[in-house]
Amino acid sequence: MSDLDGKRVAVLVESEYIPEEIAAYQRVFPERGATVDLVSRLWGNSEVTFVSDVDKLGKALETLTVNIDLDSVNVEDYDAVIMCANYVSVRLRYFVPPDNSSTDWAELVRSAPAVQFFARAMAAPTIVKGALCHGLWIVTPNPDLLKGRRVTCHRVVLADILNAGAVYDPAPVVTDADLVTGDSGANVLPFIDAICEKLVSE
Repeated sequence: MSDLDGKRVAVLVESEYIPEEIAAYQRVFPERGATVDLVSRLWGNSEVTFVSDVDKLGKALETLTVNIDLDSVNVEDYDAVIMCANYVSVRLRYFVPPDNSSTDWAELVRSAPAVQFFARAMAAPTIVKGALCHGLWIVTPNPDLLKGRRVTCHRVVLADILNAGAVYDPAPVVTDADLVTGDSGANVLPFIDAICEKLVSE
């Protein structure tokens, strides 16, 4: 029997993902007994193939096919929800701009399905949340969810998390109650270890 038997982990993905990071999730969590689902916004399709061109100069592009839509699952069915690294969170924040100028823009930036999905996870203390590298960009449309939380992130995201009221800790991996953050895709393994530690203690 493994220490995470029966645990379910959702990993939010899109194009611009880091292949080695996704491979680490798909290897380490199942080795410890957990199930990993890759979920995304499928735009009404049964599946979508995403592309990674991260550090791939002179190499063939890598692809990842996802068939689980954010809108088809209940966030509370998962024990952990992870927003992966690089520009995935930026792509998942996409919304369709309106035709008029009287729009409530603050509300609109919160309307993307992935933003709402992660916000529901943040509101549930029994769900372990993970955000690696640029991942906290999925939370900044709802700054109240970050206010007072101790986190780390890629330096590109630092101004945004400070503006949201978070407390920056420059450590490679930071755990603040049910929220685990990491500063870089290079630290994915200690990031996973920290999430596993929280899952075991739940």
